[in-house]
Amino acid sequence: MSDLRNGALARMGCLDAAALAAAEELVARVANSGVETVRLLFADQHGILRGKTIVASALASAFKSGVGVPSTLLLKDTSHRTVFPVWSDDPGVKGPLRGANDVLMVPDATTYKVLPWSPHSAWLLCDVVFRDGTPIPFASRTVLKTAVDALAAKGMQACMGLEVEFHVFERLDPSLGHAQSTMPGAPVVTRGLTQGYQYLTETRYGEAEHVLDRIRRMAQGLGMPVRSVEIEMGPSQFELTFEPGGPMEHAATMVMFRTMVKEVCAAEGLHASFMAKPRLENISANGWHVHQSIQDMTGANLFVPGDDGAISATASGWIAGLLDHAAESSLLLAPTINGYKRYQPFQLAPNRIAWGEDNRGAMLRALMAPGDAASRVENRAPDSTANPYYAFAAQLISGLAGIEAGKSAPPPTTSPYDPGAAPLPTTLAEAIAAFEGSALYRRVLGDGFVDYLVHIKRAEWARYLGTVSEWEQAEYFNLY
Repeated sequence: MSDLRNGALARMGCLDAAALAAAEELVARVANSGVETVRLLFADQHGILRGKTIVASALASAFKSGVGVPSTLLLKDTSHRTVFPVWSDDPGVKGPLRGANDVLMVPDATTYKVLPWSPHSAWLLCDVVFRDGTPIPFASRTVLKTAVDALAAKGMQACMGLEVEFHVFERLDPSLGHAQSTMPGAPVVTRGLTQGYQYLTETRYGEAEHVLDRIRRMAQGLGMPVRSVEIEMGPSQFELTFEPGGPMEHAATMVMFRTMVKEVCAAEGLHASFMAKPRLENISANGWHVHQSIQDMTGANLFVPGDDGAISATASGWIAGLLDHAAESSLLLAPTINGYKRYQPFQLAPNRIAWGEDNRGAMLRALMAPGDAASRVENRAPDSTANPYYAFAAQLISGLAGIEAGKSAPPPTTSPYDPGAAPLPTTLAEAIAAFEGSALYRRVLGDGFVDYLVHIKRAEWARYLGTVSEWEQAEYFNLY
């Protein structure tokens, strides 16, 4: 075991004493288990898990020297195209990323999970660093750690709760024809798993219970703190909610949950999708409602109102920060072109920057009462495609900015779709522009991170603008 302490990762400072002790314990445990393969994974810029699978006997080597993966994995858009000129002297991104060279995955032993649907295999989440051990400033876990540390420096910590909406459909055609192997691949052909709309009806739950039980059991088998399993608004739409936890913990929960649901459903001939607004008839949009509260370092909730019901100064400043920086945060909460088609009035999704008291149409829904230790704010702007590390960082950075500036929340709205309130961005292009111009994100996360993400998302937007849509074909092909 002393080899780990003399390894390259330890020498570069990538693993401290506690991480090395956890790694040594894990290597011994895996050697005495039936696990055959370990899937070393990291959340990329889109919140998609990528990595390599190693045999169990290679785990010690991974903790000793790290595992190399091409740096281009950090430079791709959602079609899996590399959008930076990596074969040039200046690829346009800060850091030694040229020629598709390697970066290193550094395993985190505390994230080890044996897969209940594939018990010979396990997941192990990793940090991604440059080859000399320097953190990559735009790597998902690094971004969120920066925000968590900034909050801790002020004597505070965040508590996050998750409500995750998604669809599960029957898969009729996996679209595996050679002509369908495009970038991105052709969408699979599906039909509904259940009819709808029968929001929260018992009979609909009974119809889908076999699938929902499978998903729930696998989530619990991974140690996820599942709270409820629900029939959502639309056909074949479901929601799982989770007990509250820390930002790093629940960012991992989100990326693992999405991946688990897709893998488990695919094995049963089903297709799970977290897409914000699928182009299917009679389908509801998927939101990702992020509950949040702030505690002191003893765990006392600073969002609990006074006995008179007055909002606390911490909660008021936090809400003000989330509102003030809502537009520039949108790229981190709704990162796709499709996500902005979810922001429709009177559809239980926000389209204005406002907060309300227990109002599901508002961007921020305040759920706070005197004596209620669960007092919190729910942000309803994110959708289920968001990279949770980036999305949580946006909440912590924006909320803290409001507190530090001594801001107070404006009066709550009772009419969340009132045109008098400022609108959320209506397109990805608007969100990109707002994020690019953000002094806050440039100060806290650096110009390198902002310019990096803007470059990737502009490439996605450019591909979208260059595509001839069905609307254009129908509108103009016969007319002219």
